[in-house]
Amino acid sequence: MKERLVLVGNGMAGVRALEELIELAPDRYAVTVFGAEPLPNYNRILLSPVLTGEKRFEEIVLNGDGWYAGNGITLHKGKEVVRIDRARRRVVAADGTEAPYDRLILATGSAPFVIPVPGTKLPGVVTFRDLYDVECMLAIARSRQDAVVIGGGLLGLEAANGLLKQGMRVTVIHLLDALMEKQLDRAAAALLRRSLEERGLRFAMEAQTEAIVGDERVRAVRLKDGTEIPADLVVMAVGIRPNIALAQSAGLHCERGVVVNDTMQTYDPRIYAVGECVQHRGQTYGLVAPLFEQAKVCANHLARLGYARYTGSMTSTKLKVTGIDLFSAGEFQGGDGVEEIVLQDPGRGVYKKLALKDNRIRGAVMYGDTMDGAWYFQLMRDGTDVADLRDRLLFGQAHVGDSGHGDIKTRVSALADDAEICGCNGVCKGAIVSAITGKKLFTLEEVRAHTKASSSCGSCTGLVEALLASTLGGDYSTTPKKKPLCPCTDHAHDEIREAIRSLGLKTIRAVMEKLEWKTPDGCNKCRPALNFYLLVAWPGEYVDDNQSRFINERVHANIQKDGTYSVVPRIWGGETTPAELKALAEIAEKYRVPTVHITGGQRIDFLGVPKETLPAMWGDLSRAGFVSGHAYGKAIRTVKTCVGKNWCRFGTQDSTTMGIQLEKMAWGSWMPHKVKLAVSGCPRNCAEATIKDFGVVCVDSGYELHVGGNGGVKVRATDFLCAVKTPVEVLEYCAAFLQVYREEAHYLERTAPWVERVGLAYVKRRVVEDETGRKALAQRFLHSQTFAQVDPWTERAEGKDRHEFVPLRRVG
Repeated sequence: MKERLVLVGNGMAGVRALEELIELAPDRYAVTVFGAEPLPNYNRILLSPVLTGEKRFEEIVLNGDGWYAGNGITLHKGKEVVRIDRARRRVVAADGTEAPYDRLILATGSAPFVIPVPGTKLPGVVTFRDLYDVECMLAIARSRQDAVVIGGGLLGLEAANGLLKQGMRVTVIHLLDALMEKQLDRAAAALLRRSLEERGLRFAMEAQTEAIVGDERVRAVRLKDGTEIPADLVVMAVGIRPNIALAQSAGLHCERGVVVNDTMQTYDPRIYAVGECVQHRGQTYGLVAPLFEQAKVCANHLARLGYARYTGSMTSTKLKVTGIDLFSAGEFQGGDGVEEIVLQDPGRGVYKKLALKDNRIRGAVMYGDTMDGAWYFQLMRDGTDVADLRDRLLFGQAHVGDSGHGDIKTRVSALADDAEICGCNGVCKGAIVSAITGKKLFTLEEVRAHTKASSSCGSCTGLVEALLASTLGGDYSTTPKKKPLCPCTDHAHDEIREAIRSLGLKTIRAVMEKLEWKTPDGCNKCRPALNFYLLVAWPGEYVDDNQSRFINERVHANIQKDGTYSVVPRIWGGETTPAELKALAEIAEKYRVPTVHITGGQRIDFLGVPKETLPAMWGDLSRAGFVSGHAYGKAIRTVKTCVGKNWCRFGTQDSTTMGIQLEKMAWGSWMPHKVKLAVSGCPRNCAEATIKDFGVVCVDSGYELHVGGNGGVKVRATDFLCAVKTPVEVLEYCAAFLQVYREEAHYLERTAPWVERVGLAYVKRRVVEDETGRKALAQRFLHSQTFAQVDPWTERAEGKDRHEFVPLRRVG
């Protein structure tokens, strides 16, 4: 019979030990894993991009449920182990679940430290440690304005940046006078603070929190000097402590962490420990690289090989804080006999400092340009005498011996084969180059899959891409730009769209079979994309697959955080009448709508509608003359207008009528992403047309057309497309622009990044300069609209919708 191995802790360190063990001895153990969170193993380092909205949780999952099942591992999610019975060799979870063990790995991680001040239990006070914390922050950010982050270290700044991008006013409270004091010196910290203040963050430095103030929920943070900072949300990010409570209760020897020897065994030889909960030779570690080194040694001994030893880690930190590259290593704060050589270029935002003693690097700090961090770390680790390099040392390895001009490709080429590129996973340049050449790798994703380089924190991504470029030469300039639609296929968006058109593929199943999909039924990335691409390619022929849509589109309403829905009727161009308002008020009263809100797009939003009420409400709205505003869809949303020359003394054209004509032409059209339009009656731009996907600014001579704007988290002003003279031309140019965007953009790509990707010159060539092509595009758009402009609310209310109301399978 197999030996029984139990892992307590489903995090990065513990599961990495299992991955290493499976490679060394796949059949030795029957493995059981307990995780306190009800989730699979995910990359905790990438919670920050989830908070900013740059990534979804599914994108940071390291090992999904299928991995555990495929390796015969029993996984208990959402079950926290509360007792270890060492005499009977058994672990017990809070719900009573038990599992016997012959060998046990403790990977309980660390717990966030909460400063002991009044008010920490108030609703609205959170830490920043797991997905639940992120979801709490996002929920509060949707409805409230002021956030306070206590702690100016890495986690605190990442939380602050994420909340800033979610639209909150953010103040960071830090006890010391410099940010990230463990990773940066004062000069680099000052540069970082200045950059973050320019982005909108506020700081209270050398400030001590006295209390968190509030009654039913948090209201403010009070400092020791009496200052009160308004707060709807307070994030504690002041540090972590090893989570040793379980080990202590089992009688294992603990100090700051669970004490282990060089084979990662605790004082009980049957019990191993890895990760942030561990204390080894007096040290605890919070970075990924040493934790993965511990996992490798632990697996080596569990596999009965017995030759590996963990002797501690010399760590370097390469970070990307809110888009700013940072690097630090060693003892960079100076001391007796330590010399400092510094390069500072405020104009370029670059700062480098090396601390030397006896002509050997003892520490390094870099801000802005971290390309040579791996080289400096190698010189420091090897104890290299740099006396002969001092005059060129700060300019980087590419300038040693005049070997290049300092561009990233040249500099990474100059690195030695044993130079570490990925600190998290300990992957050197030689291993990556060998994989690229030996396994014929062409993309970043392929390198990640084969070497694990760049797969953890992602801060070495630029180095890995530079290695691809320098290794493949000219081949890299085109091949790596091909990015598969999703893991189910090797084909990129453009290849799939071309295959649909050229091969006459008219169903999702036909696409998957013809293009040899790896997963028979696809996934939540590819199915919605294929559904959209088929709708655009074959209007009137392809039947929309409701089950390949996101939840909001399937139920024709926006799901809210409490499980109710939001209903937004379409109000053409934002112009309404007393009769329409009366009808809306009566419907809101009839269905006891909790909140009626005027949206930024000049529409009325009914919030808090139960799902079972939706069809009846839609019926009443339809009978009152309203259709869906598609506020839930990847579709044409609104056309915002001002009152124009009919009322405004500055107005030059009838902007309201123009907006209504645009909306009536374009409503109902499915798009790669949400699309918003606006018409401003004069250059004062009250309708904010220059931050919309398609904007019209009325002028004395006619209309200026603008494209590719975005007023969301990352604001982008529109690009000027052209000027036209008549409303008919506005409609034609708009239809042509929307159609070329529909036909060529990638699914979930908004117009702003699409215009940046293809270039404004290309858009002008298709829509402005080629008159015949423009008219053909506009005609294709109008043709598709003859099938698209059917109100889904009316279909549902009248029972004509072929789709069941209750979603069968959640796509997203």
